[in-house]
Amino acid sequence: MKRWLPSPWLSLVLFLTWLLLNQTVHPAHLLLGGLLAIGIPVLARPLRPLVPTPLRNPGALLRLAVMSFIEIVRSCFNVSGIILFGGKAGVNSQFIRIPLDLRDPYGLALLSCLINSTPGTVWVEILPDSDELALHVFDLHDEQWWVDTIKTRYEGPIMEIFEGGRR
Repeated sequence: MKRWLPSPWLSLVLFLTWLLLNQTVHPAHLLLGGLLAIGIPVLARPLRPLVPTPLRNPGALLRLAVMSFIEIVRSCFNVSGIILFGGKAGVNSQFIRIPLDLRDPYGLALLSCLINSTPGTVWVEILPDSDELALHVFDLHDEQWWVDTIKTRYEGPIMEIFEGGRR
């Protein structure tokens, strides 16, 4: 079964999306949507060499989503205020290093998406030969606050979700 349907949820979403985009359940669209829903995941399997990590704590994912949304909106107002009204004289743009305990590649990808979605922050790289994240902050006032925020608000819940518990 896994050979022909490697990602059943992805296939279902592709099939439903195809039908919604075409706004019909005509037999030809059902057939073509079914072929796409089966064919795309099979053809894309070589692009996903890692086995997806099962979610261990969906409640933590919901809490992380709500907290991230609040942080993104808050940062949006802060960065907009600096750009529109603050002037560039008081902006302290810096690179900082944040030690990471997270190892799961999907967790790291989620952390990267959350950081890059937050206005005023950019994930630069995981530094070679260390487990530190290089992060660019648009207006840095307290480096330790950023380290604590990334570690407690983002990394901890992501580790709960993907690795089964806080470390």
